Amino acid sequence: MQLETYISDLLYRYECVTVPEFGSFLTQRVSATIDETSNAFFPPKKILSFNEQIQKNDGLLAHYIADVEQISFEAANKKIAKRVDVLKSNLTQGETLNFKNIGTLVFNSESKMMFEPSYQVNYLTDAFGLSQFVSPSVTREVYNEQIDAVEKVIPLTITAEKRKNRPYFKYAAIAVIALTLGGYVASNMYVNNIEQHNQIAQQEAAQKLDNKIQQATFSLNPLPAANLKVTKQTGKYHIVAGAFRVEENCDAKIAELKALGFSARKIGVNRFGLHEVVYASYEDRLEALKALRTIKSEHNKDAWLDVRVLD
Repeated sequence: MQLETYISDLLYRYECVTVPEFGSFLTQRVSATIDETSNAFFPPKKILSFNEQIQKNDGLLAHYIADVEQISFEAANKKIAKRVDVLKSNLTQGETLNFKNIGTLVFNSESKMMFEPSYQVNYLTDAFGLSQFVSPSVTREVYNEQIDAVEKVIPLTITAEKRKNRPYFKYAAIAVIALTLGGYVASNMYVNNIEQHNQIAQQEAAQKLDNKIQQATFSLNPLPAANLKVTKQTGKYHIVAGAFRVEENCDAKIAELKALGFSARKIGVNRFGLHEVVYASYEDRLEALKALRTIKSEHNKDAWLDVRVLD
């Protein structure tokens, strides 16, 4: 039994996943961060931790395994207990437990479990599609310092004496104002002539069109009624392929999935304001879980199950 796979599935939707008689994997949401030394931007995410003090069986893990493997709740608990015995034995022998996409566990010198989380998967579904990126540093402060240094060495001033030696500035300014006003008046006259010409042309075109309409004879034959059969997807179990901040990005994803044979569609906006695209929707929960397992193993390991009734 791939216990870590089931734990990983549940970490997308729950903040605490307990392995009975072993411990609990916990998630905590953190906001987007910036590394000032490298100018790297990191999206919001869930950080993982492990608490070996929380071991009471809450039934979450067993119920999920029972649904996926289609076995009884008691049989699922027995499978978990058997797997836990093996994990404890390996830890006692000094081995390091590697939970794929979750992290590693090992005993320290005081026989306490030490957990090192994995950063390969972001379990925060709101951040789906967001990745780390590095922005070039802004150097405008450096330029300002260079300008200040130049101004200190070569000050830029205009003295009263220099203004007296250039009386033609006044006449040049008057000429510029006169040319501007003249150009403005000429431009208005030109625009008015164009508008008047366009208005006359539109009236003539409208009159010609009215004459042709009055002279035309139309013969319309009724068309046969077309019967279209549309299959509407129903069900409250939706296998989500992605959630997008910009709705236009959904169309490209839907076209990609339909080309692969999926009944992809948009199901609206979730409570975080993201537009969700699904592979398909199902009425039966077991059928949806079975399809989810297939999609995660063969197509997209980051797909998840959204349970809600659409309007």
